[in-house]
Amino acid sequence: MSKVISVEMVPELVKNNSAIVWTTAGLCGFAEEIAIELEKNYLEKGFPRDLTIIHSCGCGDGKTRGMNHLGHEGLVKRLISGHTGQAPKMGELILKEAIEAYLLPQGVLAHLFRHIAGKKMGVITKVGLGTYVDPRLEGGKVTKKTKEDLVKVINLEDEEWLLYKTFPIDVAIIRGTTADERGNLTMDREPIFLEAISMAQAAKNNGGIVIAQVEYLSLEKTLHPQKVKVPGDLIDYIVVAKPENHMQTQGTYFNPALNGDVKIPLKSIQPMGLEPRKVIARRAAMELVPNSVINLGIGMPEGVASVAAEEGVSDLLTLTTELGTYGGVPASGVDFATAYNAEAIIDHTYQFDFYDGGGLSGAFLGLAQVDKEGNLNVSKFGSKVVGPGGFINISQSSKKVIFCGTFTNGAEIQISNGKVNILKEGNRKKFVDKVDQITFSGKYAEESKKPVLFVTERAVFTIEEGEITLIEIAPGVDIDKDIFAAMEFRPRVSENLKEMPAEIFEEAWGNLKNILSNK
Repeated sequence: MSKVISVEMVPELVKNNSAIVWTTAGLCGFAEEIAIELEKNYLEKGFPRDLTIIHSCGCGDGKTRGMNHLGHEGLVKRLISGHTGQAPKMGELILKEAIEAYLLPQGVLAHLFRHIAGKKMGVITKVGLGTYVDPRLEGGKVTKKTKEDLVKVINLEDEEWLLYKTFPIDVAIIRGTTADERGNLTMDREPIFLEAISMAQAAKNNGGIVIAQVEYLSLEKTLHPQKVKVPGDLIDYIVVAKPENHMQTQGTYFNPALNGDVKIPLKSIQPMGLEPRKVIARRAAMELVPNSVINLGIGMPEGVASVAAEEGVSDLLTLTTELGTYGGVPASGVDFATAYNAEAIIDHTYQFDFYDGGGLSGAFLGLAQVDKEGNLNVSKFGSKVVGPGGFINISQSSKKVIFCGTFTNGAEIQISNGKVNILKEGNRKKFVDKVDQITFSGKYAEESKKPVLFVTERAVFTIEEGEITLIEIAPGVDIDKDIFAAMEFRPRVSENLKEMPAEIFEEAWGNLKNILSNK
């Protein structure tokens, strides 16, 4: 019997007060067609309502797609997510204190779905200790009406751990490429696999239903078993989507280089021009080590991949994303979370097993706000909260972490003749007395003896003796006017203060391979 239904039938299957999990990363893996129909039905008929929406990654395009469809007061009662910055409508509900909301580490949520499937009590981990998800700080709660404790401090074998408690799931909404009429699901054209299998198992083992959005249908039992990522016994209903509602990424309908169908010449990736972002990426790339496994975060750290490709060192190390790609060059911008020329793509959950266990030699992550103790915030800015994504897992677990970002927001900077000239200072300082929220704990990092660097276009810092410490300044920079005056606190200054390498401020560099070969 075929499990194929029209999308118009989906709202009838979702009861009020249901807890729904969604596969997503931007728009990768997201069932847009189903989200559109749920929104339409709620606006026209008033149901389903009071839903708990759960997803580990950010979801949306920053405009109208993704979780923006569900950002309506009354439709949503509770949000449990790793990131909500790409869904401004959901963000508005948080700002208005209209919903309960938890923003928890992405990797913890990915693991939590698997633990819900196995009916475990929760995820026990050190991820989040000392950050805002630690219940002694905020417990991951981001609105005043959010009362229930989902995170608890426990003591095992005389060590502190965090317990992230499991909860029931009523509906899993997942996505794939092709389903046969029994529901067996492939992901041939998907660039990442996410947590589809864990979510489906969790819903089924909790007596719930699983709905899969696909592009294509095949006859029953005709799919190759090794290509089936979710067995048909775990899927109850299939919805065939319109092409425009089955985007491969936020900005791409389908690119065969992102799912591994073709390999593109890496030289076809356009190099960055000489600007602060490129200088930051070059200096950060100097921390790369041959034969290492590296994670690159979204935003400024994406430039490290571009520099590695331009300098011809991509094959000397393995660049990964937390969504499960290995090798090649991680894509940036609207295609972030995927990779060009990946050597392997694994499930999201397994990637965080590797990350959490210390598998990363280094991580390059964004720098938004830093305080004098080396605490870093990327999850909350004033009253606006976006969540940590995979930042907490990655920054806490990587053997070394390099934070990359401009020194201030909005500065006008000229880079010429191997020097930096600050034409106009930025309108917002990033180095502040106290961060708005602790997404990375400087104290926890120092206690763990983790090497930490903060790389900007005009200075490099580390943490020494519990304080942010200046260790390098760019050529042409005035330490008092361009550094101290642009910070809310005066940093500790290393006795061995050095100048950043002048060559990274030149139009052509070409020295990264030599740097790596000498390590």
